[in-house]
Amino acid sequence: MDITKDELIAILGRCNSTTEGPWVSFVESRDHTSGSDFIKTAKNDIELSGATVADQDFIAAAKTDIPRLVSIIANHYGWEL
Repeated sequence: MDITKDELIAILGRCNSTTEGPWVSFVESRDHTSGSDFIKTAKNDIELSGATVADQDFIAAAKTDIPRLVSIIANHYGWEL
C-alpha cells in the first residue's frame, strides 16, 4: 500500500478542520465520578452516541496522532506539506 502527497495533504486538511485541540477522553468512573462520557476539546465538549470507550479514546487520540503520523510519512518521502 502506498500514499500520494495529495492524499496526505487531504488527510491533514480534514484533521486541521476539526475543533482545536487538545482533545482528551473522559469516561465516567474511569476519569470522573459523575456525568456522561465525553471528549473535552479547547472549545465545546464532544459527546458520542453508541461509541465504546475504545472508540472514544481512539477518536480523542486521533487529534494528535494523525498530524504526527502525517509528519513522519511526509519526512520519510521528503515532502514539504
